[in-house]
Amino acid sequence: MASESGGSAKPGENAKPTVVLVHGAFADASGWSNVTQSLQAQGYPVIATANPLRSLYGDSDYLAALLKTIKGPVVLAAHSYGGAVITNAAADNPNVKSLVYIAGFAPDKGETTLELAAKFPGSRLTDDPQAPVPTALNAVPLGAGPNDVDLYIKPEKFSDVFLSHRVDRSRAAVLAASQRPVATLTGSEPTKAVAWKSIPSWYLVATDDRTIGTDNLRFMAKRAGSTTVEVDAPHDVMETNSGEVTDLILQAAQGSRPSLAQTGTGEQRIILGGVAVLTIVGGAFLVVRSRRA
Repeated sequence: MASESGGSAKPGENAKPTVVLVHGAFADASGWSNVTQSLQAQGYPVIATANPLRSLYGDSDYLAALLKTIKGPVVLAAHSYGGAVITNAAADNPNVKSLVYIAGFAPDKGETTLELAAKFPGSRLTDDPQAPVPTALNAVPLGAGPNDVDLYIKPEKFSDVFLSHRVDRSRAAVLAASQRPVATLTGSEPTKAVAWKSIPSWYLVATDDRTIGTDNLRFMAKRAGSTTVEVDAPHDVMETNSGEVTDLILQAAQGSRPSLAQTGTGEQRIILGGVAVLTIVGGAFLVVRSRRA
């Protein structure tokens, strides 16, 4: 079950923005637990919101409504498909001061997460581009309509696709069993608004991302001009590298853009202005092709 975690700043402590965390597909808000705890320990108010995962437009409207209830500045961070949601929801909201993409989609106007996920190789959601349903996914029909379908990662594929075999089998099995499905409309509805064109952005590229694909992430990060960090991690980077995720959110909260560039396998790579990073819906979905009755 998705959860919300809140914190409140001490009286007179108005400098710290509220950090809103948005999860992606095949996950829920509990995936932010370690990040939430770390941010709260430093005095940041935090909301780890529940992302409905029903449609891009509906999910974006849901988040936009939540954001309107928050007083003061906001740092908006999202993983995977959640990146597409914040891209739409934050547009024209003057309280949102920073966007943070954690191995997430950063679409431009008119783009879908489905097409972005297929832009460059790297995703293992399917090994047959002609398959009606990506081969790593199970489709669960919910009704008679072509979009009445929920998608899950097959349990036997979850550790590879979502976690790059970076966690032990028992933990991977728990995450696979508790994954939340994503509806096909999340991948087929084109983006209407593009918040990263007017709001400063930060981007974490997971260099072993097998859900969206690392090169897709890099493309989006570079295009958005994001301050970019590269981390040797799977798509579910909050599970394996929550410290690096927290650090990047803190950079965004403090408005600091690093000037140091580091390279090397397994090391954090920081590039001012953003390295290439455009990805597929965070943990989300490659998408089922529309069914035809």
